[in-house]
Amino acid sequence: VKDDKSGTVNTVTIKDIAKRAGVSYSTVSRALNDVSAGRSENKQKILEIAREMGYIPNQAAIHLKLSRSYTIGLYFSTISKMTSPFVLHDVLTGVYSMVGSKYNVVVKGIDMHEKGTLNPSFYDGIILLSQRSEDSEFINEVLQKEIPMVAICRVILYDVPNVVTDETKAMEKAMDYLLEMGHREIAVIEGSPGLDSTRLRHMGWRNAMLKRGLNPDQVQVETANYRYSSGYEAAKRILNQEKIPTAILCFNDEMAFAAKAAAGELGLQVPEDVSLIGFDNWNMSAYGNMKLTTVERNMGELAKEGTRVLLRQLEDGIIDHRRIYLDNKLIVRETVKDMREISR
Repeated sequence: VKDDKSGTVNTVTIKDIAKRAGVSYSTVSRALNDVSAGRSENKQKILEIAREMGYIPNQAAIHLKLSRSYTIGLYFSTISKMTSPFVLHDVLTGVYSMVGSKYNVVVKGIDMHEKGTLNPSFYDGIILLSQRSEDSEFINEVLQKEIPMVAICRVILYDVPNVVTDETKAMEKAMDYLLEMGHREIAVIEGSPGLDSTRLRHMGWRNAMLKRGLNPDQVQVETANYRYSSGYEAAKRILNQEKIPTAILCFNDEMAFAAKAAAGELGLQVPEDVSLIGFDNWNMSAYGNMKLTTVERNMGELAKEGTRVLLRQLEDGIIDHRRIYLDNKLIVRETVKDMREISR
């Protein structure tokens, strides 16, 4: 658009239209690209504002969108510091089961990403496994560069498809079960404090205790980082006391198996001397010499559903901006002792 006073040309951007229309950047992009933008009247309003402002589509950008890379970026909040290898495996397996050989999948950690370096020509879309609120800077960059994205694992308050589970309710189920089985001397091994999953699960077990009029502040809580070695050390701190708890609630299965190893070294048996509950229901939980009671949060299914939603957008132009919740189930096996008769 030419400025009559200065003679210069001011380019109207999608961001300018979004500000005028009072909608998100991605909503304007979908309307201008003739993809469903929600309510039809909203779309017509956006198109009218674009005409009034003299918006001219960037033909180079349009051409770039039409040229496909057939590559999907799979971004974790972090890979090396806090993501369990079992979670990484399940997510990758879930993604590849959906994309087959049509797309390449590039795995990266947001904590290693340099701001401003995301190239839209590299990816047809991005699957984001978000675990921290600090991921917002990366999310904003993806949206600004108009790369289709689906977020899994954590609830994010952005206008993108979101596939999650209710981790608070899931951990509440786990603590509920321990309390129903008569346990009152309980310790908890939590995960990395910087992750939303840790915060949500922390709320869950506390909620279960508060419902029964029990004081959650009297529970021994050890901080770990979801890895085997950290769970082992945390369990050692719990079990090396004069009075040990009757049960340990672990924030993932990996740390529960580590707790079992620590107990064994001290001559303690599971569940005879100490009961264990995990979280995730990863493959080994049902096998081996410990059939672990755990909460099933199937990361593979989360990844599958997130990939399905992304592929519908890439292949069919169908954008589903719902927040999709997958259910968590408590899987009762053999690691929780019934204390109800003993406590009477």
